[in-house]
Parts: sequence; structure tokens; C-alpha cells
Amino acid sequence: MTTVLVSAFLFLHGLMHLPVWLARTDGNQPFDPRHSWALAAAGLPGARPAGAAAIGLASTTAVLYVIAGAATAAQSSGWAVAALTAACVGLLLKALWFHPWLSLGVVLDAGVITAVLTSWPASLY
Repeated sequence: MTTVLVSAFLFLHGLMHLPVWLARTDGNQPFDPRHSWALAAAGLPGARPAGAAAIGLASTTAVLYVIAGAATAAQSSGWAVAALTAACVGLLLKALWFHPWLSLGVVLDAGVITAVLTSWPASLY
């Protein structure tokens, strides 16, 4: 049962990155996935390159989480490395494009890192 729950969590958390970061904005939404406070502060180009970078990182995060979920479902030992990498890429994404609406994602990614580093749940190891 634990394997099914962890696998489902990894799949769903990974797939949630796509609608958040691929969403089109018309300027009325409080969160714009094409605007990075960090890249703007560094004086890097505007929305188009920042949006492409955000989509690239979000897609990478989603794919890594799906791989981690599939590896968990297959009871492969490689799931932990994939989950840890996905969570780190996800945290980088959320740090560079931070908005308070992304706080739950930060907590979930930090939880994945903590779980992997503490070998929790033990039944998966």
C-alpha cells in the first residue's frame, strides 16, 4: 500500500508542474510563470527567455518525478535518486520564479528531499 501511495504522490506532484508553468497569462493573474524575479534582478532578458527556461525546468521536474513514480511502482531502487533530483530541480525552479502561491510546492519538494535523505518510508528501501 505504501508503494502505491508514494508512487501516486510522485506522479501527481510531477504532473502538476505542467499546468502551472504552461499556463497562458493575460496579465490579470497574480502569478506569471514567465516572470522570474531573480533573472530580472540579474538584468537578464525579458519574458520570452525566462518563460522558455521556466518551461524547460518545469518539464524536467515533471519528467523526473514521473520516472521516480514509475521506478517506485516497479519497486526499483533507483526511485530515490530520481525523486531527489526531481525535488532539487523543482526547488531551483521555485526559487528562481518564487511567488507565495508556489509555497506548497516548495514544502512538497522539501518533504521529498527529507524523506529520501532519511530513508523514509523504510518499506521502500
